[in-house]
Amino acid sequence: MGSFLYIDLFNPPAAILATGSKEGVDLGGSKFLLSIDKDHNLFNEGNIVTELSWGAFYDIEGLEDQIDTFTTKEYNSIRDDPEAMVETIIKCLENIMAEERLFYAVCDLEVDAFLNQNTVIPGLKLDPMLINKLMDTHKKQRDKELFPALVQDGEGQNSIKISFQGENKKNLHFYGMSFKDLAKKLMAAKGFATGIVVTSDKAANFFMMNDSITFQDIIPRDFYIDQDCITVIEAGIQRERLFPISWFRIDLGLFALRTLELWDEIQDNKKLKKVLNKYAKYSIKL
Repeated sequence: MGSFLYIDLFNPPAAILATGSKEGVDLGGSKFLLSIDKDHNLFNEGNIVTELSWGAFYDIEGLEDQIDTFTTKEYNSIRDDPEAMVETIIKCLENIMAEERLFYAVCDLEVDAFLNQNTVIPGLKLDPMLINKLMDTHKKQRDKELFPALVQDGEGQNSIKISFQGENKKNLHFYGMSFKDLAKKLMAAKGFATGIVVTSDKAANFFMMNDSITFQDIIPRDFYIDQDCITVIEAGIQRERLFPISWFRIDLGLFALRTLELWDEIQDNKKLKKVLNKYAKYSIKL
């Protein structure tokens, strides 16, 4: 698996800080736009949807794992609003260019507290035995209140440490690559990676279970599951060093905007086309 290389994620979404206890669990998800800077740190540039609730368990013997009530912690969405979607993408790309960054991805985090046998992320299928293990682990860890609070930067910067793990992590973490080459790479990128976010006391670690990412017009590899990732997660869980938090899907590069639900509706918007052309010239100039 190799060593963990950490980068910063600025303005982390609520879903990546999800926790649980005997009393209840965080449930919901976040979908947001990401950019990357010269040091390969990531920035949350704009929210598509955030739905996060606290699910309180029944205080009745035998029903301790069943959700009794839901309380909304955070809700905001532009998923069904074409105008707001266009504005968000434009604002995101303008800010990226002003800050001399690059558009990185559309990221989707789904938090189900591993309460059922679904992966809840499109494009990912896992062995039910592994999901059962994650379900058991999440329960043990919330009963013992072991979830670490991810410490945010003390200098007023709202950021957490993250890492990418997996045999194909080079498709998400371009270690040592120049900014110029990174610009070229991200303009050509297509496809997505899926997996599990597993926290430690230091960071949120994105374990890639599979991916279909390519940087040329070639057919992506067949569906696979990264068994080494599973081995590392299971070992870390056993030693109470790693704690499963959520599922993730990262659609890489500018082509990722086409995965947004309203894309067919907004793609011909004049303002949007104008900023996309401007961004393409900016990226080529790099």
